[in-house]
Formats: sequence, C-alpha cells, structure tokens
Amino acid sequence: MLLAERGIGDPASYVLENGLHTEVLPGSQAHFEALEIPAELLTRVEELCFDAGADVFRHCAPAWDGEDDLFDVRSLDDLAPLPNLREITFVEDGVLAVPDAATIFAARGIDTD
Repeated sequence: MLLAERGIGDPASYVLENGLHTEVLPGSQAHFEALEIPAELLTRVEELCFDAGADVFRHCAPAWDGEDDLFDVRSLDDLAPLPNLREITFVEDGVLAVPDAATIFAARGIDTD
C-alpha cells in the first residue's frame, strides 16, 4: 500500500492536515507517472474495468468522493498497446468520460458490459 509505505496511517487526517482535500497526493502521482508497464504485459490485458470505486483512487487521493472529474478518462487513444483487449466493464457514472466510448469499443471488437 503506497500510503502505508510512506508512513501515512490515516489518509483522511493526512489529507486534511496538508490541505489536499480532493487533490492527488504528489508522491502517488509521481509513482504512477513513473510506472512503466512492459509491452509484453500489456499484450496480456484482456479486460479493463473503469470504476470510480477502485482502490487505486484511494491511494492517489484518499479524500476523493468520486463526485468530480479528477480521474475521468477523456481519451481512448492509448488502446493500441492492448491488442488482446476483449472486454471493457464500466459504470455509466464512473470515470470513463469519452463520448461514444461504446461505439469506439465496438469498432475494435471489444465487448462492453
């Protein structure tokens, strides 16, 4: 857990004490921006789930309530490295904010739930 590794035992208190509110924690942002996923692993991805309730969001912004667009996905331009992607699950009011996303997925032969 990223926060525990950084010595943050109570994320909500940390956020309030540091005035972060619904911002992404700088250390978490740096970690995920530097994270490199090898192409060989990306080719194994067969399913993605866009859900604002995923744990990764609490690691990045512990006080985020899911009510704003902080983590909205606004582009599907990076689907090329996922040639075996066959299924996308997303919550209509979740973090997938791409107009006509279902149409884009259908054109690539990706099922949506």
